[in-house]
Amino acid sequence: MLLSLMDDPAKLPIAGTVAWVTPAGAQNGRAQGIGVHFNNDESGQEARRKIEGLLGGVMQSTRPTHTL
Repeated sequence: MLLSLMDDPAKLPIAGTVAWVTPAGAQNGRAQGIGVHFNNDESGQEARRKIEGLLGGVMQSTRPTHTL
C-alpha cells in the first residue's frame, strides 16, 4: 500500500498484512477502521519510526487505543 502521514506529501510504499477490520456500525460503538501489521523490513521500520515520531508522548500514555 501507499501510506500518507498527516500533511506530508510523500507517500511511503509499505508491505504488510491486514490484522483486523472494524466495519461501520460495529458492536459496542467501536470506531470503524483497519489495523495493518507492517513487514519487518526497511520500509516497515521507516514507517514505524515516522509514525512514532508523529505520536510523540502519546506512546507513553495509559489511554486505551484501538491497537492489538
